[in-house]
Amino acid sequence: MRIALITGASSGLGREYARWVDAHKAADEIWAVARRLPRLEELAHELSTPVRPLTLDLTSTEAMDTLERDLKEAQEKDPAFEIALLVNAAGFGKFGTYADMTRQEVDSMIDLNCRALVDITQLALPYMRKGSHIIQIASSASFQPLPGLNVYAASKVFVRSYTRALRYELMGKGIYVTAVCPLWVKTEFIKVARETKNGKTVNHPFPQLSATHVVRWSMFVNRINYPIATCCISGFIMRIADKILPAPIVMWAWEGLRRI
Repeated sequence: MRIALITGASSGLGREYARWVDAHKAADEIWAVARRLPRLEELAHELSTPVRPLTLDLTSTEAMDTLERDLKEAQEKDPAFEIALLVNAAGFGKFGTYADMTRQEVDSMIDLNCRALVDITQLALPYMRKGSHIIQIASSASFQPLPGLNVYAASKVFVRSYTRALRYELMGKGIYVTAVCPLWVKTEFIKVARETKNGKTVNHPFPQLSATHVVRWSMFVNRINYPIATCCISGFIMRIADKILPAPIVMWAWEGLRRI
């Protein structure tokens, strides 16, 4: 059995990747990971591909133990068990400077965006074969330091760097690895990001891409085995600017943009 393992599947990009898998018959079963069971049950009713809901809080190490056990049991039942696609879409950001954030907020952001992503990748890799695919959701925020969004941007630098190094380590194994670095996406991200002491640190996030566009473009980029999917011209320009412009100049420009 070939499965797609998708985190953050209850909404946003994770949910859209599950729909892509279903539309393209890319797996025999979707393992949908999120905290909200009703949302996962809705997804299961929507798709024709069988969905196995896994209600896990990925900031907890116990959740990783549960997932590890589930994967081992699946392989014991079916020696041909394989993860055909891994999508690490679980993550969140918070608007605000260091003075606006609680220790719990920054810890949870780092735990989910970084540690959980690496843990799940480590758990999944032994079950991946030639032709398997890995999608790691980073962000165009990873191309430069962003005051007012500092911890989130830094966490996505980690994701992008980790993914590129992992892709190199897997070279020759036939596993396709891509870090997805879009601009703002029309999901629940912005609503959650504003739920801080100073949610107006970024006034009007724009431009906003549709989740469908990001998923379709990133899957195309992944299938040609390219390491970075920016998903739009603006994101590509930001990626190039990161290689040319000094960070203070980029941060100065960002300081103006986030106040518009």
